[in-house]
This record gives sequence, structure tokens and C-alpha cells, in this order.
Amino acid sequence: MSLNDFSRLGAEDKNAAHTGAARLSETEEKPLRLQVVLARSGAASRRASETFIAQGRVSVNGKTVTEPGTKVYARDEVSLDGKPVTAEKRLRYLALHKPPEYLCSASDSFGRRLALELLPPEMPERLYSVGRLDYLSSGLIFFTNDGGFSARLGHPSSGIEKEYEVESTVPVPGAFVDEFTAGVLIDGQRYRAAMVEKTGKKSLRIVLVEGKNREIRRVFSHFHLHPCLLRRVRIGPVRLGDLAEGKTRPLTKEELYAIDSALPKTDTGGRTW
Repeated sequence: MSLNDFSRLGAEDKNAAHTGAARLSETEEKPLRLQVVLARSGAASRRASETFIAQGRVSVNGKTVTEPGTKVYARDEVSLDGKPVTAEKRLRYLALHKPPEYLCSASDSFGRRLALELLPPEMPERLYSVGRLDYLSSGLIFFTNDGGFSARLGHPSSGIEKEYEVESTVPVPGAFVDEFTAGVLIDGQRYRAAMVEKTGKKSLRIVLVEGKNREIRRVFSHFHLHPCLLRRVRIGPVRLGDLAEGKTRPLTKEELYAIDSALPKTDTGGRTW
């Protein structure tokens, strides 16, 4: 299985590649970073792959490698925990309507419910969330086993808009809209929304581009407000629509192409479907 094949494996590919160690094509001269190889294989997200490498769980040609930036060439074989890295037989792209009080994580020491538990149980592939929605928030989030897609969409430079419907327990002052749009400094960190629109005395529509951790909640707290509802209703061109809470649906090919066209192209490749 060549790494070029990873980029050709589409969601509907009927000729899935056989099991084998991850290799660069014999005719491919340009190397790839080790974490990119792992991410494209579906073994883990790009960030998790970097952690695995640093932990000494990844080997190249039988030798443990701990530097994430290591380049992999045509002659190299990559293994994770002693097992050859193989291409996923099918790439999955799912939209989930996450309910409140579900955690976007692979595990939780406190026993809280996981968004992963809402995915269709018949899927054999291991899927990862693209970005996060905090525990109390609800709405649209993607799950995939395509590490390259996840890395491109989840990167702060992606420029992809995320739209939220927010309801406050008390009326929202006009200063909130003006300052959040202009940029507000909180504990040395600047938060700025691409758009804030009041849709009622207590309700807002907020669009973020580079969403920082718990950004909307932090800005609400700064203004002594509390959101009683925070729902993500759009990621780029994909809308939540009438997808029920706790339910999933596959992203359509049209949606995938629309996402791809909105993302910056990188040296790790473009679309993978």
C-alpha cells in the first residue's frame, strides 16, 4: 500500500487496498512527515500521532523514532505499537448533532458520556472528532478516520466559519455585540467574532473563524452573562439543518468538495475522497 493510495481512497471506493505496511510510492520522491503518514492511515489524528511519536510508540524500519518531524521515504516502513500502519479500507465522514453533556474525547476518567458512543455501532473504523464542542454545548461536529482531512479542517489557519445560536439567561447589552465584533481582551487573550447579530433580547447569532477554547463562554462571563443554550449550527458550508440530537448522517460528496474548496491547500495534499 503506497501513501499515494491513501489520498485516492474515497468514501465509496469499492477496491479497498490490501493490508500492508505504509510505504511511499516507489516513484514518489517527496518525503512526508511521520505524523502525516499516521494521520493519513487513520491510525490517529495528526496531534495524537505527534504524541504517539514522542512517547516512543512509533518505529521506522524497526527503529523507534521520537521526533515528529522525521521524514519518511519510499524505502521506509512505519509501525505503531509494533503493528504495521495500514490504510483504512473505507474513509468515513460523519456529521453528528451532539447533545449537551456529551464529551468530545476518546475516554473520560469521570465516566461522563462520550460523543463517540452516539456513532453508528456497525462501523468498524475508528473515528475521531474534528475539533471539539465543549461538554455543555450542542450542535454540529464532524467525525472521520481521515487524518489529513481532520488536520486541514481543524487547523487555526483553515479560515472555516463556525456559526452558533446562543441564548442568554438575561437580556444581552449592545456593548456585548460591539466589543465582541471589534475584539475584547480577556486575561491577556484577544477574542474577536467574525459576526455577532442579536436575534432577540436574549438571543444571538455568532460566527467565529479561529475559535479559541470556550471562546463564547469566556466572553459571556466577561460581560457577567450566562448562556443557557449554545448550539453550533454550521461548519463552513455544512449546516446542522433538521438533524436530530444524538443522530448522525454522512457528509455528502457535494459537502466534502465544498469544504475542500474553502480550505487552503498544504504540502500534505488536498482532498482524500
